[in-house]
Amino acid sequence: MTESCRDAVTREAGADSGWAARHAVLAAGYGGRPDPDDPAQVLAMPIVLHIPKADPPPRSALLEAAATATVALCLDPRVGADETGAPGPWQADYLAWVGSRIRKVSRRARGAGWRAAQEVDGITVDVDGAQARALVPVAVGALDPRIRKLQIGGTDLDHDDPGEIPDGVPVLWINSVLDMTVGKAAAQVGHASMLLAGAMTTEQARAWAATGYRCAVRDADVGLWETLTIEVVRGRAIAVRDAGFTEVAPGSMTVIACP
Repeated sequence: MTESCRDAVTREAGADSGWAARHAVLAAGYGGRPDPDDPAQVLAMPIVLHIPKADPPPRSALLEAAATATVALCLDPRVGADETGAPGPWQADYLAWVGSRIRKVSRRARGAGWRAAQEVDGITVDVDGAQARALVPVAVGALDPRIRKLQIGGTDLDHDDPGEIPDGVPVLWINSVLDMTVGKAAAQVGHASMLLAGAMTTEQARAWAATGYRCAVRDADVGLWETLTIEVVRGRAIAVRDAGFTEVAPGSMTVIACP
């Protein structure tokens, strides 16, 4: 996360009286309201991944940026009410989204497309030079034209070796067997960061916010994945199970988040 964004998140978590209410929305889980009959009215959170052609970022750092941006938006003051009780500018769209089936759609951007994405409501996070922007959820038929023109697929990143996991940060483990594209994986780690924040107590989430929602994203091989699934059964880790709209079979366990 960029320094200015981290400072803002830390300040908001420490002083914002609406923090507990926004965290309670995540803690309550997703509404699961059925999809509307009109596909254009389906709600989704766009995630824009900055992938320059000449110097693409490391895959793990980019996924960490996507996960962080997602949870930062979900706990941003603009998705809640202000001190007078007046709704924030993003509240209605956000609450409608979390009351539905949670969907995220990742798109890649570079150059002018990336700069244009900064003008659309959302939060950008930078992790070691890798940048992702989570945008306010919107009906897919009402997507801003500057975002609609960005490609969903067509570019992937090689798996990297990001090194040792920093002490004291949550880890989002990706099921390497599924071999998800970077766009699909970005959506899944975004799901994981939301579930993880919701599973925390209000004060635990506040403490995580004070770090700028730092997290690590790593690939789990078959052996490690089996161990992690046991932790899920024991209630010590949180699993993301995909609805199977793209790339993977319905019910696939895509990411396991370890606090």
